[in-house]
Amino acid sequence: MAVGKREILLVAMAYYLFLLVSAGKGGGGEAEADRIIKLPGQPKVSFKHYSGYVTVNKEAGRALFYWLTEAVSHPESKPLVIWFNGGPGCSSIAFGASEEIGPFKIKKNGTGLYLNKFSWNTVANLLFIESPAGVGFSYTNTSSDFNTSGDTRTAKEALKFVIRWLDRFPHYKQREIYLTGESFAGHYVPQLAKEIMTYNSRTKFFINLKGIMVGNAVIDKYYDTLGTVDYWLSHALISDETYKQILKKCDFHKENDTDECYAAYDYADTEKGNIDIYNIYGPTCGYSIIDTITPHNHRIQRIPQRFFSISSRQISGFDPCTENYAKIYYNRPDVQKALHANTTQISYKWTTCNHILHDNWNDRAYSVLPIYKEMIAAGLRIWVFSGDADAMVPVTATKYSLAQLNLTTKTPWYPWYLNNQVLLHYYYRFTDDTN
Repeated sequence: MAVGKREILLVAMAYYLFLLVSAGKGGGGEAEADRIIKLPGQPKVSFKHYSGYVTVNKEAGRALFYWLTEAVSHPESKPLVIWFNGGPGCSSIAFGASEEIGPFKIKKNGTGLYLNKFSWNTVANLLFIESPAGVGFSYTNTSSDFNTSGDTRTAKEALKFVIRWLDRFPHYKQREIYLTGESFAGHYVPQLAKEIMTYNSRTKFFINLKGIMVGNAVIDKYYDTLGTVDYWLSHALISDETYKQILKKCDFHKENDTDECYAAYDYADTEKGNIDIYNIYGPTCGYSIIDTITPHNHRIQRIPQRFFSISSRQISGFDPCTENYAKIYYNRPDVQKALHANTTQISYKWTTCNHILHDNWNDRAYSVLPIYKEMIAAGLRIWVFSGDADAMVPVTATKYSLAQLNLTTKTPWYPWYLNNQVLLHYYYRFTDDTN
């Protein structure tokens, strides 16, 4: 039977409507295949979430794993916030998604999930990326990649990820995008921002980057390191004698220092004792071995934690053992299946930090302050925050590094109150002298 013009028009219209729905709701079949139905032990939620892989280098077999948790309400009107954890070598799924800003936290011993009432997906769509390849579920089929990763390749492949991920989820292409992260993501975030700015200047396809936000961020080698040892001294973590030895034996301008310098740092570790270096006033996990990756690249500390009688939940509900729960939960086969993770059956267990990759980091910028100047000139919004109990990349390091930008203070330091109590002290807000 011949097909009339009316039938052809109806078919064309139906297909066109299908394309519109795909672009507005999920981006098509590839995105829908990444849709998470329900994670094991997951409470009921109103938002959609997706996870899977984006190939960033087909020849080497490198692919980055992501987890998108859409906003609780009206996700179509909310910005896209992309989150990176640092190390280098640490998982954004383990820390950012499961301990800090994601919608779920992991129950004791990895038995299930519970809702995080402070999740950022109340105000934004959250995209967690495990970067570079070899971190968490992100994989490479080229084993030598563990010895050749570095800032340059990480930034370029993060850009490839963003471009290809937006192709998979085209309804996010015009959305406002903010790059965020902590610790060594103080390199990842501005370096990716620079790649995006360069990309936008060379192509018609515009990535709608609006700003960045980094916390306790690695910024400048010299001032970060000086600020860190000053913090240790001012918070009575090390002695005056050890502080003087570090200043005498170490050259903070060098990437790799002398054996005498490392010996001084080792003695400083002895003086600091078995504390949580990321939360010096909090309890430690009483039965585990905590692997601490140092973004300043002095060494990796494997610190056996002694038992503390203090309950891990006595301090504002804080549980210092959550990293161990993540190792249990994300190694469960049913969890990996639900996440569309470990599809290539990598030969090692999922872990929170890849120490081989960290130890062999191939290149790192001495300072990202020049990129800050470029971002300011481009009109990007920049928010740098710093927790004052973190002794790994402390607030003094952040202040020393940012001071090198020589910007004018727009709003002076002041306390921020919540229910008539000082919650925190607000960071400096700077303005460029040329504005």
